[in-house]
Amino acid sequence: MRANEGMLWYRNPAAEWVEALAVGNGRLGGMVYGGIFQERIALNEDTLWSGHPSDPNNREAAAYLEKARKLVFEGKYPEAQRMIEEHMLGPWSESYQPLGDLYLGLEEVGEAENYRRELDLNDAVCRTRFTLNGVRYVRETFISAADQVMVVRYTADQPGRIAVRASFDSQLHHQVLRVSADKLAMQGRSPSHVEPLHARSDDPVIYEEERGICFEAQLLALPEGGAAADDGEGRIRIEGADTVTFLLAAATSFNGFDKDPILEGRNPSELCRSYLEAAAKLTYSELLDRHVRDYRSLYGRVELELEAPGQQLLPTDERIRALREGKEDEQLAVLFFQFGRYLLLSSSRPGTQAANLQGIWNQSVRPPWSCNYTVNINTQMNYWPAEVCNLAECHEPLFRLLEDLRIAGRETALAHYKARGWVSHHAVDLWRVTTPSGGPSKGPASWAYWPMGGAWLCQHLWEHYRFGGDRTFLASTAYPIMKEAASFFLDYLVEDADGCLVSNPSTSPENTFIGPDGRKSAVSLDATMDIALIRELFGNCMEASYLLGIDQELHRELAAARARLRPFRIGRRGQLQEWFLDFEEAEPGHRHMAHLYPLHPGNEIDMRGTPELAGACRVSIDLRLLHEGEDAVGWCFAWLISLFARLEDGEMSHRYLTKLLKNPFDNLFNAHRHPKLTFYPLTVEANLGATAGIAEMLLQSHAGELNLLPALPGAWKGGRVTGLRARGGFTVSLAWADHSLREAVIASSNGEVCRIRTDGIVQVTVGSETVEVREIAPCVLEFPTEPGIKYTISRPFEKQYQT
Repeated sequence: MRANEGMLWYRNPAAEWVEALAVGNGRLGGMVYGGIFQERIALNEDTLWSGHPSDPNNREAAAYLEKARKLVFEGKYPEAQRMIEEHMLGPWSESYQPLGDLYLGLEEVGEAENYRRELDLNDAVCRTRFTLNGVRYVRETFISAADQVMVVRYTADQPGRIAVRASFDSQLHHQVLRVSADKLAMQGRSPSHVEPLHARSDDPVIYEEERGICFEAQLLALPEGGAAADDGEGRIRIEGADTVTFLLAAATSFNGFDKDPILEGRNPSELCRSYLEAAAKLTYSELLDRHVRDYRSLYGRVELELEAPGQQLLPTDERIRALREGKEDEQLAVLFFQFGRYLLLSSSRPGTQAANLQGIWNQSVRPPWSCNYTVNINTQMNYWPAEVCNLAECHEPLFRLLEDLRIAGRETALAHYKARGWVSHHAVDLWRVTTPSGGPSKGPASWAYWPMGGAWLCQHLWEHYRFGGDRTFLASTAYPIMKEAASFFLDYLVEDADGCLVSNPSTSPENTFIGPDGRKSAVSLDATMDIALIRELFGNCMEASYLLGIDQELHRELAAARARLRPFRIGRRGQLQEWFLDFEEAEPGHRHMAHLYPLHPGNEIDMRGTPELAGACRVSIDLRLLHEGEDAVGWCFAWLISLFARLEDGEMSHRYLTKLLKNPFDNLFNAHRHPKLTFYPLTVEANLGATAGIAEMLLQSHAGELNLLPALPGAWKGGRVTGLRARGGFTVSLAWADHSLREAVIASSNGEVCRIRTDGIVQVTVGSETVEVREIAPCVLEFPTEPGIKYTISRPFEKQYQT
């Protein structure tokens, strides 16, 4: 391993939260500052939110639906929008909350030397090292998924030199109890309601008796060679220790989105006690080993190497600044790729909540956009790397979220639309709010009214099946959710004057247009993204019902409706139209590119299957980029990486990856640098979207074939990647040199026929045996596979071809 490979490292402690290093096990999260005299670890638990179960549905909304539709059909778009905003929205979603802070004070004075803090992605351990008064101190921090505790260990290279005090604090209502000389507990309760940061309110944080989620954190100190002392100030104080290990457990009373956390909640005290008792029976070495083995079993599946220059000898913050100044650092892309995988592993594990806007980390009672599940792109982007980057298990929390939304969304479909099935709008929280959220301020509809969230989320169910081929998952989990979502859209679609089925009212997420009368609006009918999502959902349901041999009548109904959807349209500038008419854009550089969904992450538009539409997508991108910088933020760059990769333009993918690498906070988290904001929020979707985009540059499988190195940029002359997954149940490893494939190893899980697209002549072998291949199209080869067998693709007579 090269120096600092897979390492975020720094010469100074974090001065603020956005510089701290993230640790997590999917449920419990921490941001480690790496202080010298005082360590601060900001704590989160994924079920600690404001609010409580309630009925968010607007029972009057359905009465206005047909009136709004009529206005849209008459071309009175602003009037329709005003009606939606005044009569058809629901309340704000609730907010993800910070649990509190753990403070660990080292009782020393002096000036530290040889300081270094680091996050090692290879073992998911955060380490802080420094020398103080001739003593070398090391502090290690990790959060174990295997044992459900955070572990912090102090060591010193001289005996008896560790004196440390531990304390808790929280922004929420709380109390700290000193349970014993070596144990602290912090108990508290979340607000019953928090207004979003973007909402104007005189009383934004509300506490009510017998409302909210109870939480608790417990800290146990295990010194070696020293003792715990009572300082009388509600702290743990360790004196004269050789080493000390702190174990922290946290839990809440949340017991389900439809259960009152006070009356029907779990007991967080008992949960914490059970976690600590089990962990305390293990030595530190055992805790670390169990953590590392669990983590590496997932993280270690994929490796990426680039034969390209890098600045690994510089600290991470200095690398980012050097890149901004024009220095080359392709190795930073490798680190960023694996950091995205680390973030998904740390914020989404089987049994936890899904990763939210900030993953699992949050410092604010009123975080940006409530730190919720924004399902008009952000939540979905969080999970783009799950399948291709070999972390399919991390997808599971999203599927459980969908199962909850299916239940909650049935009531919204009925109350708001008098429709069957289930629906979700753009802002979802722990309580599974599925209504269009506009709150007392009523909108605007450009983002508040968007009933397509469920359709997009259903794509993740289908993709999980396409990658893994698990027929049981398809039958028991995916298809029932997809089927009910499709039922909603069968009822939502209405016939227009041409006999087509259209979505009405319709918005293209967060964007606006200028109508024929010169007025600005967000509401019209049949936005291109609506068409794409509905057509995709109907098609996937039809294929699933065929594979499962069920619901033939529904299959026919979906097929008939799908045939009546309008086709994609190309506008007067050669672009893919965003709306049903070729409206002028009110914001030509708008950050959302929702109408390009069928290019990516969808697959209806493809370079070879629909070249004219693919060309129109390219024109749409180019037109947006004429105004680049007006509305650009990190996740836009992440999406552009994949969009350009689907267009097989590796140079442009690389350009936007480089832009993104110049954008983050010092801790590599994406900085949401929107020009209209007075501060830059930390979000994770750009990190995760970029990781998926890098994989998309190296391997694509959306078009029924494995496209090897489809968007390789010039800067990546040589390299190797192992462990990427492709649809059809294949795991793929690639090696290339001089921008050309040298070898691929494809492992088949399901025994499906394998089709590969690659330039030049290749040979397929299993061991020393040659496998017969068939050319089914130019540069496309097909060969049968068997489950559990690895197939090597190489170039025969390599020297002759080079000559």
